[in-house]
Amino acid sequence: MAEASNKLTRFGFSFARSGAHTSRTMMLAELSALLSYVPHPDAEKAEFLKAIDNENCLGKRSVRTRCLTYRHLVDLYSLDASLALFRALRFFWERDPSGQPLLALLCAFARDSVFRSTAPFILGATEGARILREELEDFIDEAEPGRFSKATLKSTAQNINSTWTQSGHLIGRARKFRSRAVPTAGSVSYALLLGYLTGVRGEALFKTDYVKLLDCSSERALELAEDASRRGWIVLKRVGNVIEVLFPSLVNAREMEWIREQD
Repeated sequence: MAEASNKLTRFGFSFARSGAHTSRTMMLAELSALLSYVPHPDAEKAEFLKAIDNENCLGKRSVRTRCLTYRHLVDLYSLDASLALFRALRFFWERDPSGQPLLALLCAFARDSVFRSTAPFILGATEGARILREELEDFIDEAEPGRFSKATLKSTAQNINSTWTQSGHLIGRARKFRSRAVPTAGSVSYALLLGYLTGVRGEALFKTDYVKLLDCSSERALELAEDASRRGWIVLKRVGNVIEVLFPSLVNAREMEWIREQD
C-alpha cells in the first residue's frame, strides 16, 4: 500500500495524515478567484504565491492570512502544473464552468485524507435526510479515537459540511439536508481520469469511488463521458461491452511511462 501511495503522489494524490479541512473548507471561492487572476494554464507555483502574497489578489487583510491561504490551497489543489491532478483540474475548469464545484471536490478528495474519510457518511445518507454536525463529529472521531479535541472536531465537521454544501451534496445553512449533486461532462471526465491514474481500466472506470462521489450512476457517467469525447476532452471507444477511455490531452509522456509501470 505504501509503495502504491508513493507512486500516486507523482500524479498529485496526497496521503498525508493531516488535511486542510481541519482549518478551512475546500475554499471554492478562493480557488475560483485565484484561477481567474492567474489564467494561463502553465503558470508555475511561484506565480500563485506572488498573486496571493504580494498582490493580495484574494483580498486578505494580513500577511499571515495570505500565507495561510496559500498553504491551504496548496494542500487542497497543489497549484502545481507539473502534476496531472492540478493540470487536469485547470483543463476542465476552463471548459466546464458548471462543473467547477465538483471538480474542486474531486481534487480535494484526492488530496485531503480527513475530508476523504467522511465520504461514506455523506454518500450513505438518503436524499432529504438531515445531516447532524454532531453525528459527523462522532464519525470522524470513531475513525481515529481521541485524535482531535472537541473544539477541533466541531470546526472540522463544520468545514466539511460546508464543502459538501458547496458541491451540492447538502443543502441548507444552519440545518443541513442530503441533496444530490449534479454531475457534468467535465466532472465525470475528471473522475474517470483519477480512476485511470490509480490503475483502473475499461468499464470499471465508471464504478470507482470518484464517480460515486458525483452522485452519478455508471450509466449516466457513460452518457456524460460520451459527451466529453464528442467535445474532444477525452477519448472514449466503445465496442459492445468493451470500453476504453484515454486522456491524450491530459497525460504527458513521462506520466504515461509511470502508468505503464503500474499496468
